[in-house]
Amino acid sequence: MSRPVIGIIGNAGLINNEYPVQAVGLSNIEAVADLTGAIPLMVPALPSVGAISDLTSACDGFVFTGGRPNVHPDHYGHKPTEKHGTFDPDRDAVTLPLIRECVARGVPVFGICRGFQEFNVAFGGTLHPEIREIPGRLNHRMPPDGTLEEKFELRHTITLTEGGWFHDLFGSTEIMVNSLHGQGIEDAGPRVVIEGHAPDGTPEAIVIRDAPGFAVAVQWHPEWKAAEDPVSRPLFQALGAAVSARHRAKDQARSVA
Repeated sequence: MSRPVIGIIGNAGLINNEYPVQAVGLSNIEAVADLTGAIPLMVPALPSVGAISDLTSACDGFVFTGGRPNVHPDHYGHKPTEKHGTFDPDRDAVTLPLIRECVARGVPVFGICRGFQEFNVAFGGTLHPEIREIPGRLNHRMPPDGTLEEKFELRHTITLTEGGWFHDLFGSTEIMVNSLHGQGIEDAGPRVVIEGHAPDGTPEAIVIRDAPGFAVAVQWHPEWKAAEDPVSRPLFQALGAAVSARHRAKDQARSVA
């Protein structure tokens, strides 16, 4: 039997500040390759790559990565401001309908940072452009200085809902994570179940209610040195188990046909 394929959503970028590219961070690729048992495949965040149905047929699951541009507030009924930062309408055009279609069809999906925010917007939620400005909230942004190791180091705890999906996975109601985001959930979508909060109340872990398959997202960056981290490792392993199960089901369906 062939190995399953996990599509990793790419981000627009520039080489030498002039040549446009689509790229995926090495940490995302390594986490999928090392921990899920699947083949990582970069999916360009461009509407021209094909129909949503083509993507769900080609891949057994998806990782919706972090990225500097933010989801355009038009998608959740807010007006854009300077605080919203930059946008990537091409990625919005791919990820938001892809998330909804995957959840509807039971295709495993895992959201990370921007991907976490995309999950919320895709299911009717809203975002706050700068959560550090909310009274009582921490500054969750990436530290401006230091090495990558220092920027991705563990920074705060997350309290998990007892009896929820994340609690069951980790066997604990408290975990330690890194923090590299400026935006955050303002209002959760009707199907978005918040199962984890930072000490300041910021939502950090969600599942999609009544999803027929794996539909999980986190606000932190578990892809960083995932194989070495006791929180990241089981997350990617759980994704791998879900993707493998879907791949086997597809193979069985083809053999019957």
